Amino acid sequence: MVSGPLAGVRILDLTHVWAGPLAVRMLADLGAEAVMVEAPYGRGPRFYPAEPIGGWMGGAPGEEPWNVNALFTKLHRNRKSLCLDLKTEAGRETFLALVAVADVVIENFSARAMPGMGLDFATLCEANPRIVYVSMPGYGAHGPYKDRVAFGPVIEPMCGFTNMLGYDANSPRNSAIALMDPFAATHAVGAVCAALRERNETDSSVRIEISLHDGGVTLCGPWLVEQQLGGEVACHGNDHPGMAPHGVFACLGEDEWLALGCYDETQRRSLAQIIGNSASAEAIAAWCRQRRKEEAAALLQAAGVPAGPVNTTPDMLADPQVQARGFFVSYERYDVPMPGNPITMSELDSAEWRPCPRLGEDNAAVLEDWLSYDTARIESLQSRGVIADKPPG
Repeated sequence: MVSGPLAGVRILDLTHVWAGPLAVRMLADLGAEAVMVEAPYGRGPRFYPAEPIGGWMGGAPGEEPWNVNALFTKLHRNRKSLCLDLKTEAGRETFLALVAVADVVIENFSARAMPGMGLDFATLCEANPRIVYVSMPGYGAHGPYKDRVAFGPVIEPMCGFTNMLGYDANSPRNSAIALMDPFAATHAVGAVCAALRERNETDSSVRIEISLHDGGVTLCGPWLVEQQLGGEVACHGNDHPGMAPHGVFACLGEDEWLALGCYDETQRRSLAQIIGNSASAEAIAAWCRQRRKEEAAALLQAAGVPAGPVNTTPDMLADPQVQARGFFVSYERYDVPMPGNPITMSELDSAEWRPCPRLGEDNAAVLEDWLSYDTARIESLQSRGVIADKPPG
């Protein structure tokens, strides 16, 4: 087991895509025992019609493509996998038996999914009156949008971010990376830790609802205050309403860029001394074009000017700061570097981490450990298709 402040906490993980799995990954990194309760088809079909986004671990699908989906593997370390068909009566009964001995159930389905399976909060509380239940629907469980299909790139514009990204009001931009998902994940981690404390003090259940939409609106920047105070809100592109000079400048080489921003007069004077001219955008651009982005950043930082290279993904992996901190860890099959945990604590050690399990890899272990099922009962569930270790097919 992974050590950490959440050691001993049992989590039933019903999450999918990004927001939910990232939340559980962080909780599992902190020591919680997380069991993925996976549908037999949850990782995709037995035979993939095309390469998934992110590709395959090791570069090829191999004999078990559902187990080498790179994005899935990235998000599901430190888990156990129980492949359980909740659409069967025996699967539902087994799940509720697991709820009875769990601490947390977390899912990020639509608001109607769990009630549709007969697994609403009231039912979970009947199984375990001290359960912490986390739901992460896109728009929450009530309101006019509660039944809408929700994905980060669609929710993001509704939260006011897209209106501020771009170079003018006629060219709004989407970040294209579903920012609402990691926002919701970090909110969920904090909420679970607080709920566990409350549960232990009150000896009662706790229901947590994390709306991706609410989380995005919460993180709207100073433009929200500006609008409320009667100011005029507009896109600034690479400029900044309170910092100057501020922007991204082309450097020596193909598609090489530097970002910088000055927030006080001392930094502006230092910049002007390095540039050898007025610190105008034109002068900065001419100076940057003569230097590699790393060299330019080092010179500016040495003078106290906030600046940094615009890193590509390979740049980020090779960054000396990232390397020195050992942030990326290589423990998966094929020795692929995976992101670590941004939380640094004396109790946490990535050497203890467990790679993403194969589908259904821990069926017997979980049912034996959590529910004391014997071999005959587990084999009966296997023969009836209630538990599985590969997609249907």
